[in-house]
Amino acid sequence: MKQSPADKQAFERMAPGIITAAGFLGFDERSPDRIIAEDERAFEELGLDFNTVADRLEELAHKGEAGLGEPITVGELLVQSGDARGMLPCPWEDGFFHKNAVSVSPADTPLEACVEGEDMLIYSELSIHMLRAHHFCQGRGSPFRLEPTLLKQLLF
Repeated sequence: MKQSPADKQAFERMAPGIITAAGFLGFDERSPDRIIAEDERAFEELGLDFNTVADRLEELAHKGEAGLGEPITVGELLVQSGDARGMLPCPWEDGFFHKNAVSVSPADTPLEACVEGEDMLIYSELSIHMLRAHHFCQGRGSPFRLEPTLLKQLLF
């Protein structure tokens, strides 16, 4: 797969310390374009649609805001939405997004028992945008990784 100049620049901005302290790739050694390709395959195999998943994540974030920073039950999920001051740019330079963090986990599991990426999703407004616009779920080990199998398990 040939990388466009825009993708090359976006991938460079994903490194730790450029946009966020942790960056977007975690401990993943795959290239960002390979991460995207493999996650697109996983979405297809799981019967997931990027826009439908992004819509569901937005819906949960909005419902979680009713908790005013505290976890609330939304169906069979526990959702917690929190905001921080400021905005984050997309690595592809196609928008700025409010800093926030939304956690989603099974309602029957205490938050302290959840393991990030295994039975709890953590995502942001920027995560939703990158998922919808760029099919980018972030690298393994990234704090905001949207693991396709976990998306399927929790959301559908």
